[in-house]
Amino acid sequence: MTTDTQTLDTDAVAAYLAQHLPGFEGPVEAQKFQTGQSNPTFLLKTPARNYVLRRKPPGILLKSAHAVDREFRVQKALADTDVPVARMHVLCEDDAVIGSAFYVMDHVQGRNFFDPLMKGETNATRTAVIADMNRVLAALHDVNVDAVGLSDYGPPGNYYERQIGRWTKQYRASETVDIPAMNALIDGLGQAMPADDGQRGLVHGDYRIDNMIFDAEAPLCRAVLDWELSTIGHPYADLAAVIMQWQMPAGTEGRGLAGVDRVANGLPSDEEFIAMYCERRGISGIDNFGFYLAFCFFRMAAIVQGVLKRALDGNASNPKRAITLGEYVPAFAEGGLKALNG
Repeated sequence: MTTDTQTLDTDAVAAYLAQHLPGFEGPVEAQKFQTGQSNPTFLLKTPARNYVLRRKPPGILLKSAHAVDREFRVQKALADTDVPVARMHVLCEDDAVIGSAFYVMDHVQGRNFFDPLMKGETNATRTAVIADMNRVLAALHDVNVDAVGLSDYGPPGNYYERQIGRWTKQYRASETVDIPAMNALIDGLGQAMPADDGQRGLVHGDYRIDNMIFDAEAPLCRAVLDWELSTIGHPYADLAAVIMQWQMPAGTEGRGLAGVDRVANGLPSDEEFIAMYCERRGISGIDNFGFYLAFCFFRMAAIVQGVLKRALDGNASNPKRAITLGEYVPAFAEGGLKALNG
């Protein structure tokens, strides 16, 4: 049984899968994916086929964080919908096997774009990929949660009130220095929160291009990944998360589109992407979008603060990257204040 985030007890995994996964045959070779900061993820290579294993980090964790059981459940529920997901195989909630809970799913072949600029791609490909990203987002928000067995996947009530309360607690639990902009953003969101408009459906919680696998030959999404933050909530949070990411600096750190000539690169404006989404869902427009955008900046600041705290505590999935990401918490907070103030 391993107790760090970088290695995996392949003998224990193979023994477990031999008992619980029909058709599985070892031996197993594991290779850790270096992307992602939450749940350590490994490519499992076997003589017959490849799988992906996603586990909770070992050690002391924030309450309700790293819920691999929820990730498994939601992706299994979406198997026959218009939302592309990997095929789920087995969930192990016995910490004794490898030190924490994990699940195993299909390894989906395809391409993963690190950022929305998609350097090296043609304008036609960029346009088509973003259009399909929009299509999948609309399909996600049109899922009938009762029909797929997810009606109890999130509590009732005002999604934003619940989320702001939850992430404020998470942020305070992992706070390392005082950030005045974050304090102001938390207060401002509470004051600007709109009344509950009754929209309630499945939300991903971290919808962005690097959490998607696209076909190797065509601009079509084959799987949406990283469902840890998914719940029943308000759809505009996912839409605003896309726009939030685009407002970050371009390049390997921010992975956004700030300063990029989008027309010259075949990319839509924020307004065009929102309009495409509204058309697909049959809605006339979105009022008070600044609040939803500010909320996404706030949540990302809280998430990144947690990543930094795990790095300092020694159980981050990618410690070096985590420290670098942690430096962006003030920038996310300031971006949230800017969005909130129009």
